[in-house]
Amino acid sequence: MAVALTDNLPVVLCRKRIELVKTFTFTFRQPYHTAEKMPLEEAKKFVGGVKTEANRLAVAGMVGIEKDLASADFEVTTCALLMASGRPLPPLEKILTSHAMIHTADGELFRDSIVHACERRGLAVTKLKERGVLDQGADKLRLELEVLQRTLRELGRSFGAPWSQDEKLATLGAWLCLDPRISSGSRKGSRRTT
Repeated sequence: MAVALTDNLPVVLCRKRIELVKTFTFTFRQPYHTAEKMPLEEAKKFVGGVKTEANRLAVAGMVGIEKDLASADFEVTTCALLMASGRPLPPLEKILTSHAMIHTADGELFRDSIVHACERRGLAVTKLKERGVLDQGADKLRLELEVLQRTLRELGRSFGAPWSQDEKLATLGAWLCLDPRISSGSRKGSRRTT
């Protein structure tokens, strides 16, 4: 999601998914699940290769989004990233012994590639825990939860269905990063996006 503020209200500029695997199969979309069946050294090499590819694709995807928005006179300045629990992962050999950890590690690998791309592009990254972000948003934006949820639904109306919960929460994360009532500096009518 790319979001800008106009008169302190969010506007969704684009909805675009950055593909982080070249071959869209279970093997690469869930690398730790795949690695679970491999000897440890082979698993390390495989996961490392998927991570390298995801980092490369994330940078290319971010560049593409920046170019698209620049053609509409917007500058990407920051990135909001929704996080899971936020606990650090153990070493690979321990990850591969726990199915729950494998799921967590798959998600973290791809989140880390987005962080990598943002850092390479010089973009600030704000990490928000997905659990509770709606309540946090309602509190920080000083909106009733029902009003916030309705607003998020309406922001996606122009894109049509599906406008998923992930997209709504990503939009909220971006809004929180840009809103001058929350972040420092005034950006009224800004052409900056997240």
